[in-house]
Amino acid sequence: MADLLHYEDYRIGQVLDLGSYAVSADEIKAFAAEFDPQPFHMDEEAAKASILGGLCASGWHSCAMLMRMIVNSYLGNSAGMGSNGLEEVKWLRPVFAGETLSGKATILSVRRSAKCAEMGIVQIHWEVFNQEGEQKLDVTGINFMRVRQT
Repeated sequence: MADLLHYEDYRIGQVLDLGSYAVSADEIKAFAAEFDPQPFHMDEEAAKASILGGLCASGWHSCAMLMRMIVNSYLGNSAGMGSNGLEEVKWLRPVFAGETLSGKATILSVRRSAKCAEMGIVQIHWEVFNQEGEQKLDVTGINFMRVRQT
């Protein structure tokens, strides 16, 4: 685990690039069919007639895409120990088919767990934007990270 990112590798104010993610209509429809079968997520004509104006991802799907970006960018190469949840999730604008998302993570706070000596608690603010710079998603939450020295 020496080459993995650990608690000590995160510092307040650090910004991590989450890379990019291309959103397809087929993916939006498949996720919606399984988890959020509302017309504006499943049918392009119904979506055009809705207040959203076009086929768009479920907010939960947007969170899942963010999670994929997080894992691809840093969490998949970390000594992660899970999370106790999210503090806040804001779906600011719909995520439409054909958009390419990018994101960043900003470290808000770091502290050692008082209950679990091998765990560090990293509070993070994640932001997701489309290719035109419009912010789509704003999330604050926790990653638990293993510490190198206990």
